Amino acid sequence: MPGGSAHGSPNAPKLTLEEQVGQLVVLSFSSTTAPGYVREALRERRAAGVILFSGNIRSAGQLRSLTADLRRGSWRPIVAVDQEGGLVRRVPWAGPEQAAPAQAAAGSVRRDATAAARELRKAGVTVSLAPVADVPSVRGAALASRAFGRDPATVSRAARESVRGWRAGGVAAAAKHFPGIGAAPANTDDAIVTIRRSRAALDLVDLPPFRAAIAEGVPLVMVGHARYPALDRARIASQSRPIVHGLLREELGFRGVVVTDSMEAQASLATGSITAVSERAVRAGADLLLLTGRGSYRPVYEHLLGVARGDPAFRARVRQSAARVLALKARGALPPR
Repeated sequence: MPGGSAHGSPNAPKLTLEEQVGQLVVLSFSSTTAPGYVREALRERRAAGVILFSGNIRSAGQLRSLTADLRRGSWRPIVAVDQEGGLVRRVPWAGPEQAAPAQAAAGSVRRDATAAARELRKAGVTVSLAPVADVPSVRGAALASRAFGRDPATVSRAARESVRGWRAGGVAAAAKHFPGIGAAPANTDDAIVTIRRSRAALDLVDLPPFRAAIAEGVPLVMVGHARYPALDRARIASQSRPIVHGLLREELGFRGVVVTDSMEAQASLATGSITAVSERAVRAGADLLLLTGRGSYRPVYEHLLGVARGDPAFRARVRQSAARVLALKARGALPPR
């Protein structure tokens, strides 16, 4: 096989290089039915899965039909949604009904996540891009309305409870936005963000909730697109090997799947083309690229495949990430610990 094979578990398929590259990509589409090219990419293992937004979801029956169509002929595709709670719920009839601050105040984080996960699982969703593990720490913090609180200990407890709840309901959770954008007055979706905080302050305020989620066995961590000069003066987080590999993998001991925030975010594309930023993210240690823009999938996939064919080190990096993604898929229901 070109580039060897990737094995996620004894039950996972053996993949060619073309299929390995596909396991690094999550794509999006705009309709309420699955386009032919999406079904083909999933069936041929040239994509790991999809992320669904509000425009893809009309009713419970329609969503079940859509996810069944996405699974048809495919090997356990990832179906992801943002389902934090409150206004950030792509599946509106599923919880959590309250936003994160209210969940934490009510002591209902685990219960809310469990109930939401059961609804998402019935609808065919496999990954919830939650919980938000950021700790708002400046006036006007962009994530204040989506975070569990302003105290690192409170957010850490809630992150643990959320991971437990999503797991109990059979949906994989993703703690975000590593290594923390609580000190940002703007969202990286819409602005270039630099967090000028010392390493000691990051350790004290921003990293504890991620440490807690990792200790609880969170299966995915989403890395953000802010710049942290104290950690890496040259690259934003999603493109930084010192942050993704050095801090998240080696120091914090995370062994699951690293997924990026939207690669089309302004803070990401400000550093280069969609193909360039995607390659840099993979080189840094990201396992899954979240592609949310129209027309991104094909150029990114073809670019990564071309690089992998010509660069043995990059090919090994692809194989490593594909194996992690396969392992996530093979676990399926993510039974309670």
